[in-house]
Amino acid sequence: MPGMVLFGRRWAIASDDLVFPGFFELFLRVLWWIGILTLYLMHREKLDCAGGVLLSSYLIVLIVLLAVVICTVSAIVCVSMKGTICNPGPRKSMPKLLYIRLALFLPEMVWASLGAAWVADGVQCDKAVVNGIIATVVVSWIIIAATVVTIIIVFDPLGGKMAPYSSAGPSHLDSHDSSQLFNGLKTAATSVWETRIKLLCCCIGKDDHTRVAFSSTAELFSTYFSDTDLVPSDIAAGLALLHQQQDNIRNNQEPNEVISHSPGPSQEADLDTELENCHHYMQFAAAAYGWPLYVYRNPFTGLCKIGGDCCRSRTTEYDLVGGDQLNCHFGSILQTTGLQYRDFIHISFHDKVYELPFLVALDHRKESVVVAVRGTMSLQDILTDLSAESEILDVECEVQDRMAHKGISQAARYVYRRLINDGILSQAFSIAPEYQLVIVGHSLGAGAAALLAIMLRTSYPQVRCYAFSPPRGLLSKSLYEYSKNFIVSLVLGKDVIPRLSVTNLEDLKRRILRVIAHCNKPKYKILLQGCRYEVFGGSPDNFPTELEGGGQTDLTQPLLGEQSLLTHWSPAYSFSSDSPLDSPPRYPPLYPPGRIIHLEEQGTSGRFGCCSAAQYSAKWSHEAEFSKILIGPKMLTDHMPDILMRALDSVVSDRAACVSCPAQGVSNVDTG
Repeated sequence: MPGMVLFGRRWAIASDDLVFPGFFELFLRVLWWIGILTLYLMHREKLDCAGGVLLSSYLIVLIVLLAVVICTVSAIVCVSMKGTICNPGPRKSMPKLLYIRLALFLPEMVWASLGAAWVADGVQCDKAVVNGIIATVVVSWIIIAATVVTIIIVFDPLGGKMAPYSSAGPSHLDSHDSSQLFNGLKTAATSVWETRIKLLCCCIGKDDHTRVAFSSTAELFSTYFSDTDLVPSDIAAGLALLHQQQDNIRNNQEPNEVISHSPGPSQEADLDTELENCHHYMQFAAAAYGWPLYVYRNPFTGLCKIGGDCCRSRTTEYDLVGGDQLNCHFGSILQTTGLQYRDFIHISFHDKVYELPFLVALDHRKESVVVAVRGTMSLQDILTDLSAESEILDVECEVQDRMAHKGISQAARYVYRRLINDGILSQAFSIAPEYQLVIVGHSLGAGAAALLAIMLRTSYPQVRCYAFSPPRGLLSKSLYEYSKNFIVSLVLGKDVIPRLSVTNLEDLKRRILRVIAHCNKPKYKILLQGCRYEVFGGSPDNFPTELEGGGQTDLTQPLLGEQSLLTHWSPAYSFSSDSPLDSPPRYPPLYPPGRIIHLEEQGTSGRFGCCSAAQYSAKWSHEAEFSKILIGPKMLTDHMPDILMRALDSVVSDRAACVSCPAQGVSNVDTG
């Protein structure tokens, strides 16, 4: 629901967010009250001492004050449990209760200060009583400090600007005022987000690329978050509801609806070949991460195997690859790829905004020159990921619409300049002129590898690219079709990154708004049942994801409750021509690169994929199958490179074992 308005400003907390913190405070307060009451009743006769009257008065007043606080908190919890996210009517008394609760902090602070002063005054009373009173004073200050921290956390820097308009509908504003209001809020939101990002990334320097990335990231966050009147717990509840809804829809689908686009004969024929290539080249994509991933994958033996390289002084072989600070990295790369140091042309772990680490090696087994680009591993890489606006890709090809993700395009351009201008590729092909160029990468590195392959295709027409878990928001539709000729992408399960784009995030936001508006349960029940479902599973049929008396068809039209969760000057509220902003979209739809192999899990191996070995099947998939973000426990773990490597190992070994039973192999491809 909309954030609460207190003291004339909006806060990042709703009136139905106080159930769990209220219960927690109530639990502590009741225990504290019982402890103080017990202390007073059992030791009041020992307060007949110098200063004892003050301590006795302190305990009596504290008992009464705590009783009043407990009653107030109980009322807050009871009121917070009423209504639903979009129906705050039953909670209209919440602001008054909070004013009362906050007013009680003043006497609490005063009394805690007096108690501290009286105890410090050297009273001559029983030591156990004095220690007990000291404990009550300490607890008082701990609770006061926790309250101050909570207020800081839920403080919304934009609340003062949004509160005056929180109840004003579009009828109160003409188009000019609405446009001015939206632009003003958007500018303020961008400034706030840029300040937050600069504080978070204060250690990464302030060059031109970094400043551009700060501005671009702030623009993205302000665009996405500033046009809804949601608090963080609303989003959490919406994600829990969406997960249940998706599972419910999938369970109710007919078998022919579950099977995706049927692959063509040529695609079926080369699936095994491309899977084997993916299995081989994924080692290079993993090696580009250096020693952190290697040690993570080999926690017991990794440090022992590369420890000597970490301490070894720089030798001739490191100069041969033109790298710097490679000791631990070089050892892990050799272990991961199984190559010798002389097989590497260049290794770079230079890492800045729009500048990614990469390696170039000679793969004699596949007779290829491999360029592997590292994925996200630093704040600089995250800023590159979040520079999500589009720019024209400067390449020579017959494609007219050449839009691409700006941050990843800049990173690919940096690697391109290093490969060409520094003569790295020339050096590689002077050693092995008959080899083929292959570019690989995982995650951010996959997106950069795909764009790099497009840039290099004019000079190297036989270039191939294997993009592992690439981001969806990468290429325009025309470039996506063009890339199918030489790029293969591999996606595991519900991995969120190949489904992640600004367009899909907007779709996710609208779906969250819609499912919240359709829900008829209080938020605390949604969160409790959602946590239980995520951890233990269960039937999604018992979850409130539909309107009472309505079906899934009702989810196609906005509800009044859904509209109330959007600011009425938001472009997401309406895509009609009367929107305050008529400029072209800053974030047009973008698509993943190349043909896509999807590894789907068969059955279940536990909610978080850590209980037993999962079984996977492989199939060619259309990009439309990744047009929505899927919610689930594995949406993040399926993106991890070690999980992807294990899945590839399983699929390749299973398909190799089925070579002698072609009927089973064909069935596996068709039904995925």
